[in-house]
Amino acid sequence: MIKGFSTGALAKKDFQHAVDLLKRSSANAIELSALREDEVKDLIGSLNDLDLSRFEYISFHAPSKLIDMSEEVLINLLEPVVRKGWPIITHPDVITNYKEWEKLGTCLSVENMDKRKPIGRTTMDLDEIFTKLPAASFCFDIAHARQVDPTMTESYLMVNKFKDKLKEIHISSVNTQSKHEPLTFESLLSFKKLAGFIPRNVPVILESPVTEDQIEHEMDLATSFLLQENYDQRSNEKLRSVLDLANSY
Repeated sequence: MIKGFSTGALAKKDFQHAVDLLKRSSANAIELSALREDEVKDLIGSLNDLDLSRFEYISFHAPSKLIDMSEEVLINLLEPVVRKGWPIITHPDVITNYKEWEKLGTCLSVENMDKRKPIGRTTMDLDEIFTKLPAASFCFDIAHARQVDPTMTESYLMVNKFKDKLKEIHISSVNTQSKHEPLTFESLLSFKKLAGFIPRNVPVILESPVTEDQIEHEMDLATSFLLQENYDQRSNEKLRSVLDLANSY
């Protein structure tokens, strides 16, 4: 399984330290995070100096909010990432000028949002976005989906509707303030319901803020629900009617 961490979860702005931590682990995937606009230039400027050779999968997380930087400036800064062909994980509420974001082509990967955000929280929201950006892929944040709909119905609909676009999975727990936290029994119990629906070849990226000695354990927890050999197939049948609703969109 392809699994790893977001650098922002492990060391925030210190992406080099996060890379070093993951190189000492069994991670074979990494998401380079520039969640704040003042982090973008430094991270992109260091791409050729980072030794990422051990990672099978690499993605780049664009800023979650633009205050002083325009979309056009950001898109231009992201050109080196596009040349490398890496997925660029993007929050849909950052996107206002769709023509600009079309320039990222298939590298653009849109993430579903938590309850704080005005758009991108539901299957219908995402469907509208993908209609405008048909080349974009889908980054499924399972914790965001659970926070928006604890029944996990929206999660089923998203995975079913956009399964052909699914590029990356974000996993963590999310608290009531929409902050990422380490995985809990309750969150894993909810995530378990999706075990039969998420393809095992999709890269899993942890966003849990953990210490170095917790990295392996957190990755094991995250992948455990995806690798269940004894998943109750009757549960799949009971949920089939729910999934069929996605075809009505």
